[in-house]
Amino acid sequence: MTTNQPCEILIVDDEAGIRELLSEILIDEGYRVVLAENAREARTFRQRQEPALVLLDIWMPDTDGVTLLREWASAELLTMPVIMMSGHATIETAIGATRIGAFDFLEKPIGLQKLLSTIKRALKAAATKAPRHISLARLGTSEPIKVLENTLNRLASNRKSLLILGEPGAGHEIVALSLQNAQTSWVKVVPARLTAAPLQLLEEAKEGILYCPEIGRLSRLEQKGLLFLLPKLAQYETLLVCTSSEALGNLAAENKFDPVLLSQLSAGVLMLPPLRDHRDDIPLLIERLWEEMRERHAANGSLLSALPPAALTVLSEAYWPGNLDHLANVLENLASVQGEVTPELIRRVLGENQHQQKEVSAEATVRFFEMPLREAREAFERVYFERLLSHEQHNMSRVAELAGLERTHLYRKLKQLNIRFSRRGADPF
Repeated sequence: MTTNQPCEILIVDDEAGIRELLSEILIDEGYRVVLAENAREARTFRQRQEPALVLLDIWMPDTDGVTLLREWASAELLTMPVIMMSGHATIETAIGATRIGAFDFLEKPIGLQKLLSTIKRALKAAATKAPRHISLARLGTSEPIKVLENTLNRLASNRKSLLILGEPGAGHEIVALSLQNAQTSWVKVVPARLTAAPLQLLEEAKEGILYCPEIGRLSRLEQKGLLFLLPKLAQYETLLVCTSSEALGNLAAENKFDPVLLSQLSAGVLMLPPLRDHRDDIPLLIERLWEEMRERHAANGSLLSALPPAALTVLSEAYWPGNLDHLANVLENLASVQGEVTPELIRRVLGENQHQQKEVSAEATVRFFEMPLREAREAFERVYFERLLSHEQHNMSRVAELAGLERTHLYRKLKQLNIRFSRRGADPF
């Protein structure tokens, strides 16, 4: 399937009529639109993510557009084209804005053809400007995500194939989509086509991205089709992006995955951190996802209230074994519920009973003191490892790291305690 993902354009203007008019025009042209009525809202949005382009009014009541432009330039956030707009600006103001980094200036009232042609020129210039910085702001802004972003930018600049690994729901497709720009094609692989017409996939994805999710689920014949494409990527100027939430090394050891394909893809591997490893991003992710849902509800003529602070706190502190997808699905569920989103409702949706958990913990603690030391230690270790295995979804590398044990020592200890465990999540390779 070939798609050109719609560009996201941020419109910043304090006049509601102009915002709505520009929005209607751009949506009709196939763009996605985000609206901000002042510099504060625009500033908040840019901190969360990078739009493809910004239409920025110069005269606004809180902070003028030129000042906001200068802020973004100073903070190295002026990584997208910005087109300034005004009905009262002087030539000096327009020239000053372009010196700061604005792409162009449009005088109000803006003619339709002038608007669309300027936007197309700006997007084309942005697409051809090198080097392009790939942003992972949709995953967060914490240190693990910054490290991931730097690694991605380095790999994407000199590789024709990338392999994105991580737990289910960690954001594989978000990372893949971040590699696309306004002018490139996006082809999502239907596995059967790898055996029926692999070269046709490259023709469709020429000078763009060929996206192949969950390669661990491909048949051996489909894997051979993917291997056939690898040496031809440079000829078609195509970037192949593969993902897997399964342990490919284990699959190769079980003769379920082609070791030659794994070897060749392993030159460009990106490891996604699970959500528990960048928990600082969770509040921001919740706010962004909820705001996107509010925008969708508003577009459909319904109202979705802001998330109460108490609800945000409970969601931020919750455990998300399914990572970002789990979080998004729970928020979708909460958005469909009538009435206020309360902490109690959230705990029910998550399947948690806080009071019951406290009672069980207290009872277990008392029971330890009624045992001889050796039995108490063994009982505690059993509870400790069972809880740790459950919390880390049987990711043995993570369990060993948290317990401070060597892997072989960990396996021996679990066998001594008669604890059943799965090695499925042991290692990505």
